[in-house]
Amino acid sequence: MKRYNVTNAVILILCFTLGVVVGHRYIKPGTIPFLSSPQGGTGAIGDVRTLANITKPKDMTDVDFGEFWEVWQILEKEYVDPAKLDRQEMVYGAIQGMAASIGDNYTVFLPPEEDKRAAEELSGSFYGVGIELGYIDGILAVVAPLRGMPADKAGVKAGDLILRVKDPKTNFDQETTDWSLAEAVNNIRGEKGTEVQLTLLRPEEKSEPFELSIPRDEIIIPSVELEFVEHNGQRAAHLILSRFSDRTEPEWNDAVAKIAAEGSAVDLIVLDMRNNPGGYFDQAISVTSEFVSKGTVVSQQGRYSSKPFPASGKPRLGDLPLVVLVNRGSASASEIVAGALRDLEGVKLIGETTFGKGTVQDRRQLNGGGGLHVTVAKWLLPSGTPISKEGIAVDVEVKDDPETEPDEVVLKAIETSVTQ
Repeated sequence: MKRYNVTNAVILILCFTLGVVVGHRYIKPGTIPFLSSPQGGTGAIGDVRTLANITKPKDMTDVDFGEFWEVWQILEKEYVDPAKLDRQEMVYGAIQGMAASIGDNYTVFLPPEEDKRAAEELSGSFYGVGIELGYIDGILAVVAPLRGMPADKAGVKAGDLILRVKDPKTNFDQETTDWSLAEAVNNIRGEKGTEVQLTLLRPEEKSEPFELSIPRDEIIIPSVELEFVEHNGQRAAHLILSRFSDRTEPEWNDAVAKIAAEGSAVDLIVLDMRNNPGGYFDQAISVTSEFVSKGTVVSQQGRYSSKPFPASGKPRLGDLPLVVLVNRGSASASEIVAGALRDLEGVKLIGETTFGKGTVQDRRQLNGGGGLHVTVAKWLLPSGTPISKEGIAVDVEVKDDPETEPDEVVLKAIETSVTQ
């Protein structure tokens, strides 16, 4: 069973893409009862009712489903266009509404096709515009544009609010108010070579809403990249960790081998997790364990109990000085790594306050092919503090100027390491 984070987003890492949800756990069919129904069409209401193959919980004896079936029957008998009454979609809609009634953006039901998309992105290759999505104060927002992808090239920034989506090819044009992440996927995704138009608001610049047209393309995401940077007489291994996906482990091992091959020519490591929206939770533990030999990396505080996750194995990179880069686009698993390294090893965090995604979602695959992403716990850092909505504050605040070379944040990190 593989766990993954889904960044203010069900943790769901979507096709254009979405991520940022933390602590997702994949569970096989059969663990949760599923309300199935006929495949579309109309018919007697009793036919549908008998297909609800679930056992009513004992503590729900005071719940009356009569109104639900009353509405169902009215729709089936009186709705003007019976061809639009797809029973399966009606059931899906009811389940989505039940999940949404909690008021937690990360607890969502995905019908089979949408749930399949949510899993596909973790392979690291898909079509879209390259945006990790989440919510800021309940508004659909950009957690992070993926480096070098269409959205990044078009000028989309972490923290941008997405107010409206247009698709000229399909004549789709809607505001994003009350959209779920699943709806955002369906409405922003599209064919390769087509464009989607996003109306954005950039609160930190106090600007007026503006529109960007972004071409859709294949998104291939390297999880780990390595470059060497020399500054102030120091040679740093700039280790860029952009997400925790299926590609992370082999790419990380390759980068570690290259750093080791440099030997004493490397003075420090700059672990860059800016715009990293999260991904597989287990890999967050593994990455942290590359720098620390013992201690609790993070604890999961659930409804009934708390579970610690200790560092594992021998750190291969523990002998080199380390600084960590984060920003507003760093969420979920990347926040766990950053917070753990700060608490356990006193590592300095450079850049900007992180996104603030500190809840755990279970991803349950249901019998009918759909998926339920449900918030089941909160993450606590080694210090015992939760990852709050406000995010993790940095020790040294600095922003990169995209109009200049080189990267000011990387240079500041090297300078900070020298002065420690």
